[in-house]
Parts: sequence; C-alpha cells; structure tokens
Amino acid sequence: MKSLTKAILFIVMILLVGFTIVTNEEGKAAEPTSDKTEIVNEENIANSSIVDFVKKGVWTASWYGPRFNGKLTANGETFNQMAFTAAHKKLKFGTLLRLTNLKNHKSTVVRINDRGPYVKGRQLDLSKAAAISLGILRKGVARVKVEQIDLKGVNVPIVSLN
Repeated sequence: MKSLTKAILFIVMILLVGFTIVTNEEGKAAEPTSDKTEIVNEENIANSSIVDFVKKGVWTASWYGPRFNGKLTANGETFNQMAFTAAHKKLKFGTLLRLTNLKNHKSTVVRINDRGPYVKGRQLDLSKAAAISLGILRKGVARVKVEQIDLKGVNVPIVSLN
C-alpha cells in the first residue's frame, strides 16, 4: 500500500507541475536509457525507467508562510503558502524533492520556487502546506530525508502552479 500511495502522489505532482516529453530528431518521444523495469502498473511506477530518486542526505527544514503569502518568490511567481513548494539557496527552480520527516515518517513532494532559508543551520524552507503534510507545523523545524526526483526524458517547467 505504501508504494501505491507514493505512485499516486507522484502522478498527482506530475499533473500539477506539468511536463513535456523530450523528442528526438524525427519528432518521436525519446526512449529513456535504462535497463530498469518498465512501468507495468501503479504499484511499480517508482521503479520505472523514467523516475530516479537521488539521495541528497538529511537536511534541517523549517517553514514559512503567512508573512510572505501573496508576495513574489525568487523565480517570479506569487507565493502561495498552501502550495507544495520550498526555498533552497542553490537548487534549480523547478527541482522536485521528496521529503520524509525522520520522526514520524510522513512524506511529501515539493517544488523549489524560492531562495532561502536565511537562518543558520537550515537548508530548506517549506511552504505551510508542506509543513502540515510532514507534521512539522507546530514545532517549526525538523530533520528530513531529502531525495531529488529526476525524470528522464521529461522537462519540468519552471512555471507557477498558482
């Protein structure tokens, strides 16, 4: 059941973010280059040849929201505290991260759309929605396992979801 939940979450994020298929010279969809198992059903989508989870380590994450809601983010979109977004100092805008709270094992996916955090010892600032999803709203700060979601043959646009 856990992998089905992950698969559904992944599909929802793709639908929210949008994507384009990379094409070859003939205009046909480029074939992913991998010997991993092809997608057979929703159960094994995380093991498909187009999805790669790159371990980034354990980071300290905090959240921000109400004071910045409605203001412009670093990538030019309007910040929506109830969207699943995050701020990082160096990751490219549009980068998708799967985050897992180490205390309660709750997991979510966020998209980088802003710069920060600017508090020493923190590597990630989450939207209020992401903080709620991970169960860190009350405490405000948590250690999270970070995995970058790489989609082979798919260009993730750097556009607003708002």
